[in-house]
Amino acid sequence: MGDPSVLGQIGWADLTVPDAAPVRDFYQQVTGWSTSPVDMGGYQDYCMIPSGSEQPVSGICHARGGNTGLPPVWLIYITVADLDESIRRCQELGGKLILPPKAMGNARYCVIQDTVGASVGLYEAAKA
Repeated sequence: MGDPSVLGQIGWADLTVPDAAPVRDFYQQVTGWSTSPVDMGGYQDYCMIPSGSEQPVSGICHARGGNTGLPPVWLIYITVADLDESIRRCQELGGKLILPPKAMGNARYCVIQDTVGASVGLYEAAKA
């Protein structure tokens, strides 16, 4: 995740697919990314790390568990100050909540759909 204190930035991107391992391998060969496995309780998703860096920039995930039903597209995550307020505003303006808030450590994220059907993730950093 990018710097979560910078609100409104694109801080992460995930690609969710039925079988993540071959797609992980594809991006390793095409971009030079290395990977770090993430235990998902019975299977592994992958953080993708640029060459020469220690910080991951994206994830390649299986379409299982909380990711079931997500489209196989690169989904960006935008940092927000208050996830619940952003969800409320989304729905008030005619958008939809696609994936309800989930915890990631002490941080939270969700996926919304805007008024024309485009999906985006929202990410709220852990409160200090």
